[in-house]
Amino acid sequence: MTHLRHAAIAAALIAGMTAAQAQTTVITREPVQTQTVVTTEPLQLSPVQRQTIYRTIVRERVAPAQPTVEYRVGTRVPATTQLYAVPDTVAVEVPAIRQYKYMMVNNRVVLIDPTTSQVVAEVVE
Repeated sequence: MTHLRHAAIAAALIAGMTAAQAQTTVITREPVQTQTVVTTEPLQLSPVQRQTIYRTIVRERVAPAQPTVEYRVGTRVPATTQLYAVPDTVAVEVPAIRQYKYMMVNNRVVLIDPTTSQVVAEVVE
């Protein structure tokens, strides 16, 4: 009789284990939201291109930007900063800068990518 009871318990345990093994757990995850970060590479200009840009833009006589803010390649300019379109005369000679805007800071021409507000180049005399 005890053997029969032990056999019944063993059969119940085996049946329970088989049922437990038959269960499938499916874990779904929401797609990970990625944030796109756009970085602008520094603009590569030849010395002749730099001279052309500087000399032409200096003649434009635009209002200088805040000299108290340090503008370096790769930094972003504040949204309130007044930016100017690159003159057509320069864009014809240096087509690589056509899409950029500029500002004058401490006698330097600072080129900015308007889509990212990042400084891409500084041009000095």
